[in-house]
Amino acid sequence: LLLLHRNKAPNAGQYSPIGGKLEAAIGESPHACAVREIEEESGVSLDQREVRLSGMLAETAYEGDTHWLIFLYEVTRPIDPNEIPTMTIDEGTLEWIPVDDVPGLDIPATDRDVIWPLVRQHRNGFFAVHIDCRTQPFTWSIQEEWTAP
Repeated sequence: LLLLHRNKAPNAGQYSPIGGKLEAAIGESPHACAVREIEEESGVSLDQREVRLSGMLAETAYEGDTHWLIFLYEVTRPIDPNEIPTMTIDEGTLEWIPVDDVPGLDIPATDRDVIWPLVRQHRNGFFAVHIDCRTQPFTWSIQEEWTAP
């Protein structure tokens, strides 16, 4: 997996997937946002047909007061490392991480305990999950899921 070792908030010092905010004011679709953010942060140019929605996450009160709606996409074609012009960007450092090593990385608790296990379980499938961070420990529930046959 290509992950970002972040040097900015949120989650400074931790690993996370490439991502960013949807530009709702211009009517940007989640697919277009995924393609744009991948290109902005990695330099990899993709067609919207080369990404697939694999998860949808709602996080209530992340870090106490932020609510997130996250669309999780996976790239459907292999990425040649030479497509990435630089591994150091303003947001942090991009790193190729073996899938099995992700749980041992410094990642947010919601990623470690909920999101990454669901990503692995639903490869080529889909899940929708709600994570409620208003209480500690946080609670979560799967609202929809399917796995590939």
